[in-house]
Amino acid sequence: MSFAQVWSRAVMGLNAPTVQVETHLSQGLPALTIVGLPEAAVRESKDRVRSAILNSGFKFPQRRLTINLAPADLPKEGSRLDLPIALGVLAATGQLSIDALNNREFIGELALNGDLRTVNGVLAVARATHLAQRELFLPHANAIEAARINGLTVWGAPNLAALCAHLEGTTLLTATPKPKPQVSNAPLLDMADIKGQHRARRALEIAAAGGHSILFSGPPGTGKTLLASRLPSILPPLTDEESLEVANIYSIASSQHPFGLRPFRAVHHTTSAVALVGGGSQPRPGEITLAHHGVLFLDELPEFDRKVLEVLRQPIESNEVVISRAARQVTFPAKFQLVAAMNPCPCGYASDTTTRCTCTTDMISRYRAKLSGPLLDRIDLHIEVPAIPASDLQQTQAGENSETVRKRVFAARDRQLSRQQGTNQSLTPTQLDKFVPLGEPEQKLMQMAQTRLALSARAYHRVLRVARTIADLANSVDVRSPHLTEALGYRGFEQ
Repeated sequence: MSFAQVWSRAVMGLNAPTVQVETHLSQGLPALTIVGLPEAAVRESKDRVRSAILNSGFKFPQRRLTINLAPADLPKEGSRLDLPIALGVLAATGQLSIDALNNREFIGELALNGDLRTVNGVLAVARATHLAQRELFLPHANAIEAARINGLTVWGAPNLAALCAHLEGTTLLTATPKPKPQVSNAPLLDMADIKGQHRARRALEIAAAGGHSILFSGPPGTGKTLLASRLPSILPPLTDEESLEVANIYSIASSQHPFGLRPFRAVHHTTSAVALVGGGSQPRPGEITLAHHGVLFLDELPEFDRKVLEVLRQPIESNEVVISRAARQVTFPAKFQLVAAMNPCPCGYASDTTTRCTCTTDMISRYRAKLSGPLLDRIDLHIEVPAIPASDLQQTQAGENSETVRKRVFAARDRQLSRQQGTNQSLTPTQLDKFVPLGEPEQKLMQMAQTRLALSARAYHRVLRVARTIADLANSVDVRSPHLTEALGYRGFEQ
């Protein structure tokens, strides 16, 4: 037969649309033509495929080959289509049974000697293949990653010859079993390392319990970075579905991350807007997507370019990033907890009790003006982190460890999930009316606070969300005035 069709997948954002690799063998001068919007790496596959077929013991036809990658209007990029193209050539020339390709999908890059090399985006492909109820064949090095999808039959092959032998039934491969959960050997950071800073510790616990964003402000060396780095140690573990979402993102980004752990992304202040939100001619995830279901830490916040910080405003609200290009639009998830740290002035000592600050009033104003009001309005907790007295530093008795704090956080989150199936940070105004009903004293308190603190409607709702979390930590069904008072105390320092 001179025609063959092989199922494969492209990768667009975090999705893996179907690609049908159609191969037609016809009369004419020997040539291999690939159509269907192939990018450079796909167009170059013709040379890799030819060498791999010959070096695997097969014959390459001396006739005209036309390969169509359907749908024709979907851009194809990367080297993952090498394997299905090679199998299409072998099936069209009768060297491989066409029936062996039915109900199966193939991805993989071919080396010149026929070996299969790893490709990125495997988890996205595996999830889509499972939904299509097909088996997946791919490079052996990618098999464990794909086998994390429950119910998917995954076959990892070392080379083209071994895969063809399996398809013909002569030498069978072994299906890859679902990998066992791995325990990270990385040392755990603990809240017990924090000395003093009781108010900041309390705010960190509230942020963990409700999924709130937080901004630390204080002189250098007061523990702002230390506090931020301990947040993952008191967060609940990822669910299986969340772990797969995070693993899928890192697979697309060709980056390593321990499976099942919440991401913690510490971003340098020289980072560009594209690196932060993602983009490029072929859109790739940025730092805020790599922090999905985890923590995004921005140290020295005013040192970031203002245009870079402003791109955070929409993702903080919508929990996603939409990247538009002339030919496509890609949506990346961005449900992260923002933790930021800053000094109160250029020299860092404006809020210190000593007289070390050398900044003028104008210098301090210009420094703080780098942070826009709309961005600060979107941050739930604004915390002053003062200098640590020597008595606290000399304290040998450790404070509460992460395990103790984590139990309270877990209990608060369980209350939220049973009440509204989500964290308090994601409560809508309608849900706030339902789950945070205010009595007459509480209403008067919030009216007074809105007038005196000039709270916007967004800030007003964020105070209610934080108060709801404080009430959950206290195992209180209703939000009372003490909860609101504490939440208002975290609303802001002088900007």
